[in-house]
Amino acid sequence: METELSKSLGVAHALFGFTPFPAVAAAITRAGGFGVLGAVRYTAPDDLRRDLDWLADHSDGLPYGLDVVMPARRAEAAGTAAPTEAEVEAMIPEGHRQFVRDVLAEHGVPELLEGEASGWRITGWMEQVARAQLDVAFDYPIKLLANALGSPPADVVTRAHAHGVRVAALAGSARHARHHADAGIDVVVAQGYEAGGHTGEIASMVLTPEVVDAVDPLPVLAAGGIGSGRQVAAALALGAQGVWLGSLWLTTTEADLHSRALTEKLLAAGSGDTVRSRALTGKPARQLRTEWTDAWDDPAGPGALPMPLQGLLVAEAVSRIQKHDVVPLLGTPVGQIVGRMTSERSVQEVVDDLTRGFERAVDAVNRIAGRE
Repeated sequence: METELSKSLGVAHALFGFTPFPAVAAAITRAGGFGVLGAVRYTAPDDLRRDLDWLADHSDGLPYGLDVVMPARRAEAAGTAAPTEAEVEAMIPEGHRQFVRDVLAEHGVPELLEGEASGWRITGWMEQVARAQLDVAFDYPIKLLANALGSPPADVVTRAHAHGVRVAALAGSARHARHHADAGIDVVVAQGYEAGGHTGEIASMVLTPEVVDAVDPLPVLAAGGIGSGRQVAAALALGAQGVWLGSLWLTTTEADLHSRALTEKLLAAGSGDTVRSRALTGKPARQLRTEWTDAWDDPAGPGALPMPLQGLLVAEAVSRIQKHDVVPLLGTPVGQIVGRMTSERSVQEVVDDLTRGFERAVDAVNRIAGRE
């Protein structure tokens, strides 16, 4: 399952696996794919350095990458200096804070203990945090830097290229893809409506060939709704040079969701059990539909704040929901492919299934075309 892009990166299979878990990223790379570690949860540079050390030690010298989040627009006024986290928090209206308290109280979600940290805070959406992550990342032999929210700033692209690192950016439309090409991006990820996390409104079957044509000859990765070898074959037939997979790894044995209840919800969910909601970050992101997303999407509510305000607003609430496994509110970003994620498997088993399914699909097409 090789393409020009995968060969140039030195990987056996054109499978690019995005994941927040270092163990999953390393396993994807060892299995012949290209593991990409998501950096958004790392608010402290030393924590990212620790996990990149681990990833380097467990990737058998094979290539891997890093994904950061650098929003194209900030909530504060354009042209101003990047604010501190406290200054951004001060922008959150009290009415929104009360709404969060009311939803948690309605479901009996316990408070944090006195002095207890609130857990992961989504400050990685803030540009200065992402830049600190890059200061760490370029000390490691990463081969690809991906940005999940459009083209990164021009100086970041220049800096990556100076380190011999290719830059990828996600696109939800051909217009976005052309913007990436003009910005000097090396790889465009065409992320369809079906995908988990931040995603646009165009389905993968339509989006992938549009993006391929828009940025030719740049390589394109197809993302969204891909979880079988047949779908990988379809993506390559549409002109992609590989696939970008994220949701599929959430129920692997190497993943560390810290919640058996959440894993069970994912295994039980069907493809219709997700929703594009602004509840988590302020931008439309596909995730499990829960009573938490329903509350935020209710027209009677205050509505989500823009990024990064929404992420900061709900960070403690999400930590409390996850810590206490409050099942009606418990969710995670995940794509419509969740309907195929019905059992826990190792990363190697997932990759083997993808490659075998790809071979069967290619053989079937060859028979239809009379080549066998």
